[in-house]
Amino acid sequence: MDEPAIQPAAKPEWALSRRELKKRALLAAGIQPARFPWLWAGAAVVVVGLAVFVLPQFLAPQASTPTETAATAPDVVKRLLTIDVATAEPATLSETLKATGSLMPRRSIAIASQVNGTLKSVDVRIGDQVKSGDVLATVDVETSQIQLSQQRSTAAATRAQLAQAENQLERTLRLADSGLTPSATVESEKASIEALKANLAALEAQVAGAELVIRNATITAPFDGIVAARSIEPGQLITSGAALFDLVDLSMMEMTAYVPVSASPKLSPGQGVSLTVEGLPGQSFAATVEGVSPVAAKGTRTVPVLISVPNPEGKLRGGMFASGSIVIEETQGAFAVPDAALREDDEGTHILRIADGALVRQPVEIARKWVSSRMTELASGLVAGESYVSGQLDDLKPGMRVTVVEN
Repeated sequence: MDEPAIQPAAKPEWALSRRELKKRALLAAGIQPARFPWLWAGAAVVVVGLAVFVLPQFLAPQASTPTETAATAPDVVKRLLTIDVATAEPATLSETLKATGSLMPRRSIAIASQVNGTLKSVDVRIGDQVKSGDVLATVDVETSQIQLSQQRSTAAATRAQLAQAENQLERTLRLADSGLTPSATVESEKASIEALKANLAALEAQVAGAELVIRNATITAPFDGIVAARSIEPGQLITSGAALFDLVDLSMMEMTAYVPVSASPKLSPGQGVSLTVEGLPGQSFAATVEGVSPVAAKGTRTVPVLISVPNPEGKLRGGMFASGSIVIEETQGAFAVPDAALREDDEGTHILRIADGALVRQPVEIARKWVSSRMTELASGLVAGESYVSGQLDDLKPGMRVTVVEN
């Protein structure tokens, strides 16, 4: 009789691992635990990978051949910015010389006193606008007026004495003709008359001088202008020659520019100048060459050029720095393109004209280059109203489809 198999003693629950506890729970529920679970997890990973990488290959549409793509793809349209496109139209071209300098009023004056005395009044301040003849200041001339009155009285008395002496001489001459008066008397009276005339002339000169002092005691503006400086105050004692005011006329400004002596033969009075001024951005001022020095400035190889600048609105001030260009040569109504628009190939010089949405090779004939304008004048090849590529775009070729878009 066979002996029953000896079952191994069961571990107590406290000695079981977590895996063994899980297995015991499954057996108690009548569920057989799976063997080698890691094999099933690996198989699942392989299946998912195949689904991710292989399935899209079957679902994707078949790629067309290069021939089919070229046959069905639409034409590529190149977009051009408006900044790189221009329209042909007659233009004014010029060659210029750079001109810089400081602006100064053409007419200015330092007004000085012509008399001695005490200032009775000062009627203007710096910045005041005055008209010719307006009173600027007055010197007290009460003493001079008294002296003038006395001198006029003395001159009048001397004039009366002279008239009386001349009448007496006429009577003496008649008596001398009759032999009743000696010739010595005649000569004496003539000498007296000459002395009176000399005395009267001196007195009249004194009167004129006193009148001039009184007139000069009232200081007036010699021309329309603006008070630029005032050096006096009322009650101040001044002497002849003392500085009183500076007066300037801003209606016409001028500046002296210096240009290379080699360029001076191209300059002449009347040539136009366009100026910009520091402190007045965005504004330009038309000016004119007034004169050109025949010799270079001492120690330099530059020639002074006088430029006049009308200033009717009074925007310009003395001492402002101006820069600009003198127009030495100019042509109007020319067709020209920027230098960057010109292209070269085996057939010669051309531009790229835009017609019906495509680039067209347009041969051109060059007349001359204008260095200052950075433009090339064309003798032929461009018609008013035609659009062309003005920028340096190297990837453009004739025949390309293009469209112009805003910058």
